[in-house]
Amino acid sequence: MSNTNYPSEKRLKQLVKQFKKEKQVKTHQAYQLISQSLGYSSWQELKPILELHWKTQIPSPQISLDFIADNDVNLTNEELKDIGLERSAELEKAMKEIVEKNKIQLAKLGVEYSIFEPTLTGLKKSILDATQPVRTHFELEKFHYYFSQGQGPDHKVVKKAYLLTPEKTINSSARLYRPNTKKGDPRMWFSKLGELASAGDQVAIVIYEDEPYLINISNSLLSEELGIDNSPVRTLLESYVNADNTIAKELLGKLEALAIKPFKALRTGDTAIGFTLETLIGIEANSSKLPDYKGIEIKAGRGGKNRSNLFAQVAKWDISPCKKSAEILDKYGYQRENDFKLYCTVSTQKSNSQGLHFKYDKANDQLQEWHDNGELVAIWPGYVLRDRLLEKHAETFWIEAESFFIEGIEHFQLKSVIHTKQPIASQLLPLLESGVITMDHLIKRNGKTNRVSEKGPLFKIDKKNLALLFPEPQKYFLVD
Repeated sequence: MSNTNYPSEKRLKQLVKQFKKEKQVKTHQAYQLISQSLGYSSWQELKPILELHWKTQIPSPQISLDFIADNDVNLTNEELKDIGLERSAELEKAMKEIVEKNKIQLAKLGVEYSIFEPTLTGLKKSILDATQPVRTHFELEKFHYYFSQGQGPDHKVVKKAYLLTPEKTINSSARLYRPNTKKGDPRMWFSKLGELASAGDQVAIVIYEDEPYLINISNSLLSEELGIDNSPVRTLLESYVNADNTIAKELLGKLEALAIKPFKALRTGDTAIGFTLETLIGIEANSSKLPDYKGIEIKAGRGGKNRSNLFAQVAKWDISPCKKSAEILDKYGYQRENDFKLYCTVSTQKSNSQGLHFKYDKANDQLQEWHDNGELVAIWPGYVLRDRLLEKHAETFWIEAESFFIEGIEHFQLKSVIHTKQPIASQLLPLLESGVITMDHLIKRNGKTNRVSEKGPLFKIDKKNLALLFPEPQKYFLVD
């Protein structure tokens, strides 16, 4: 990617409006003009480059050196100096672009993975902190459970492992243990790791048939390795990928039949498209949290909206300072006409207008909502959110429909569907931490009845980032 001064997503939208007004052109023409002003022949050429650029702006996780504080780790003077040489800034741009492309490739294939970064100190001492994303990944794959592991050498677990380079597979062993220290923080080590990666590299762990495979995703593109015969990486990933599309084809056929002509909305409001579509497909209305159609979740929305609902999930009230939605509303809500509301988006990246923001507590694997005054508001344990994601989105159809009115009645025309399978659950909390996934509060106290209603909290993702959480989304156009 060149050093072009690319606009942010927000700035791009402003430029489109500006070009439309000043040049008296349509939206697609404005995108074309902006692309040409940046040195590209078309919006089709610029769009993927911009999307990658935006992804590289997401902050990289900080390195983990928790182990150096433990009393069983003795550092020489030279090793103490190394600590000052460890990475503290962002990853280099070129490396980050490769890493982001490889993360997207793994997600496209539906591969569960976690990432760790070897440090100078860790490589010398043969120690890696088993960070929360890694521990979560191990648990999701039923590979290893640190929380039930005893401390000390007698409880160390050793398993076969493999380090994959573009040319060969290096036989390794994984050592998983908790030291005899006060906290017994989880650690791991992979023998011969120095043959695969240097300090500062990003290494992906993939669990296949109960064995860890390590891939350095910092210096080569997985998409290129997938095109090489007998590539160890290609062999692993092809073995990992397996899919069954029978029910999906059945549902797609029903949607194609409905897309032949527009249909009337069967109710009004935000839920009109979802309710109408499910009724016409033959799904009975219910309040179940389970997927809609034979295991496939249906997410339908009017065209033009970028953010899509992933799921609704309240906090775990028994460990949260606020014990119900009404308490959050009372503390942080605002008066709007006759009702008292808290309608806002919460993110890790910045506080909203109500002073609310998220923090990811990696040590306890908790998503925490805080107020700017220092008050902890609510807590979502990581396992609750991951379970909810897996329960709701094992397979999903994200349906886009055009909305228009005929004689005062809303009608819908189905336009397209994006088909996703097997979310990469291990990436849910990292994506919340980086701000890719956000949450909406939709709490209201009715001014007439004094009754509190909560439509969420709704965890949402921009449709353009679906590939970071789901295997390769397949898009089908339902109309010509």
